[in-house]
Amino acid sequence: MYKKLLLAVATLVASMTFAWAQVDVNKADEAALDSIRGLGPAKTKAILEERKKGEFKDWTDLETRVKGIGPKNAARLSEAGLQVNGKSKDGAPAKSAK
Repeated sequence: MYKKLLLAVATLVASMTFAWAQVDVNKADEAALDSIRGLGPAKTKAILEERKKGEFKDWTDLETRVKGIGPKNAARLSEAGLQVNGKSKDGAPAKSAK
């Protein structure tokens, strides 16, 4: 029983750590992008298709190239852990790992 409890706690801690992880839009795979709250399969596919044309330079470049990601949505995605070139969107509160 002790082993099961320890395994459950370890699984919970691991899942919480993953949820707070920062995901760079230029480096992430499909699964990592899908893990960001606010990104679904369609938006993830659009990001990956645009990224094939070249990496995103900054948040403005991402907003311009991916339909449906505007300033407000970008701020929410940044709060959820999405980054562009290792940077959160200006003006969006950073998601901290607790």
